Amino acid sequence: MTLLDKDGVRLTVDDAIATVTLTNAAKRNAQSPAMWRALAETGSLLPGNVRIVVLRGEGKSFSAGLDRQAFTPEGFDGEPSFLDMARGTDSELDAVIAEYQEAFTWWRRTDLVSIAAVQGHAIGAGFQLALACDLRVCAQDAQFAMRETSLGLVPDLTGTHPLVGLVGYARALEICATGRFVHAEEAERVGLANLVVPAGELDGAVADLAAALTAAPRDAVIETKALLAGAAGRTYEEQRTAERAAQARRLRDLAGLGE
Repeated sequence: MTLLDKDGVRLTVDDAIATVTLTNAAKRNAQSPAMWRALAETGSLLPGNVRIVVLRGEGKSFSAGLDRQAFTPEGFDGEPSFLDMARGTDSELDAVIAEYQEAFTWWRRTDLVSIAAVQGHAIGAGFQLALACDLRVCAQDAQFAMRETSLGLVPDLTGTHPLVGLVGYARALEICATGRFVHAEEAERVGLANLVVPAGELDGAVADLAAALTAAPRDAVIETKALLAGAAGRTYEEQRTAERAAQARRLRDLAGLGE
């Protein structure tokens, strides 16, 4: 069932698994504000029974990053150019960037597990979109790069927090400040990729992972995800307390005593 198909984004749902596909293969799925609004909309359109969201890109690349048209004086039709944005007030500039970030924020909802299926280039905004997901399965030709700093900018599409969490501060700084490519083998070694497979096996590997993730009861996965997602911000004792509270809810639910 197709729920959305516009601005380079298609959302389809098959029972508990939703697939978000970037469909602008001719531009290597380069991103634009219109695409970001469509990506943000997909999160609000998901039926309540969806447990897994797969994010993939058509063609040879997952996403080559921001469409180069953004760097021209005129920018995109009907959108503020970078120059227009720079001329705005602090609050106006903050509001524009916050709107763009909405495309990257819903993927880590505790009621879902999101998987990025990455092949070819995942550059800049493409890298950050892959980082927005919980898990990343990569083809052997996957190449990540954070090019914003090289352009005089910073990664501002929510990618810095998960990147540091995955690879640590020092490696994240080196990756961002140099703008170099991180190839699939290194991505798996440093924790960016959960799994690397031959390109022809990418879809199958993602399907197998999605099936494994839906095998456990949904509420147990939701509670576990919330525990793990919050662990870094808690002390050891606070995490012990959170574990006890979560387990109490699970035991009461299994006993038919839940609210």
